[in-house]
Amino acid sequence: MEQVKPTFITALFAAACLLSGCSGDSDIARKAKLKAVEVIGEAAQERMPDDVAGGFHKIPIEVVELGKDVYQVMGIGNTHLINTSAGSVLFDTGLVIQAAEQIEKLSPYASGPISHIIVSHSHADHIGGVQFWQQEGTEIVAHRQFAEEQRYLMELEPYLHQRNRTVFPWLPEKLPNIPMLKYGGIEPTITVDYKDYQFEQGGVAFHVLSTPGAEGADNLSLWLPEQKILFTGDTLGPNFPQFPNVFTMRGEKVRKPIEYIATLNKLIALEPEILAMSHHEHIIGKDAIVGGLTRIRDAVQYVHDAVVDGMNAGKTVHQLMAEVALPEHLELTQVHGKVSWAVRSIWEYYATWFHFDTPTDLYPVPVQDVYAELAELAGSSALLGKAGEALDNGQPVRALHFLEIVLEAEPDNSGALLQQTRAYETLLERAQATHGNNYEKDYMRALIQANQAKMAAQKGA
Repeated sequence: MEQVKPTFITALFAAACLLSGCSGDSDIARKAKLKAVEVIGEAAQERMPDDVAGGFHKIPIEVVELGKDVYQVMGIGNTHLINTSAGSVLFDTGLVIQAAEQIEKLSPYASGPISHIIVSHSHADHIGGVQFWQQEGTEIVAHRQFAEEQRYLMELEPYLHQRNRTVFPWLPEKLPNIPMLKYGGIEPTITVDYKDYQFEQGGVAFHVLSTPGAEGADNLSLWLPEQKILFTGDTLGPNFPQFPNVFTMRGEKVRKPIEYIATLNKLIALEPEILAMSHHEHIIGKDAIVGGLTRIRDAVQYVHDAVVDGMNAGKTVHQLMAEVALPEHLELTQVHGKVSWAVRSIWEYYATWFHFDTPTDLYPVPVQDVYAELAELAGSSALLGKAGEALDNGQPVRALHFLEIVLEAEPDNSGALLQQTRAYETLLERAQATHGNNYEKDYMRALIQANQAKMAAQKGA
């Protein structure tokens, strides 16, 4: 694949692309598309605050050699290239807004045409570059569940986009209407079921493994047995070792805990010497990799068993969220997944949303429907007093319950907004001081900023 060189003519075509959507597969159309996504990508990254989404956007787009004829270009999502004498194989293709620069950096290392693109799963930061790397005859390898995962993410895209913008504020306000930036449209030519899939090319053995788990039901991993390199996409999540995201607050289906434990057992048995995830740097050393995988497996098993035991003992989901914690020897970072959220996820995965604690959950009348009347009965000043007491006693969540009653009746109550902001700030400080979960921190920042904007507008009115 030749490098993409921005020129005056491709810049002109890029402008046309932004307006027309860029149709056609000619070389000049491909260059124009790449130039367009480069321009859009640069603009998007300029909008990214330094302190959101774990700082992934600050990772430099650089090529790293992982082994003989094996390369990784880093970015928000990494792209991997494996060369053989009969062509090159890709594992994951990063985010669309970084595709141009990743292709420019990585394509000079390709030894031949792209024979296969293996996508680890259906998330946008792993499939974004497929359309630009794909050539005539390129096989697209994906999990059997890929089509279904892509389908529901596409159908719910307007809903999920607004949720995603809360924790990823650099995303555009509206879904892009340019075909090359739209999510989805990947059509696998080879699907992998639970029996896995193996092929040989140019003397190199490729083992494509079905590894559902931390980021969805359609996770694939790639194993190169000769060099003992394991590519996991997001099978392990973006950090290693981490407590996995069996639940994600931005939305998506619950991930199955026992299925994930089986995946981890499969990966442990390989005894990898190099671990290349599709986020962040690779890990070297069999002991460190197997030890990390084992700790993740045992931590998930521990939390799962604690939830099941608690359910059988008659404990509520909120009791278990407060009680279940990893023992010291199984402690893992919770910057991505969080134990208390996993507790609720596992509880509801097995017992669904009805907790048998109040029949009101069976009917379309939420408790918020009576908040305005409660505020009228109790009086806003009394409720604000209770909220203030809770905040002074280090109980920000309790304070939020009182404040939400007030704000249902008086959405512009400046005292309530001020106290609510203080509660969010306390929760943000706690998140930063404890597990440092990126989703929790980014959500609290978004809530604080929304309240600050509302209070500033009140002052200016």
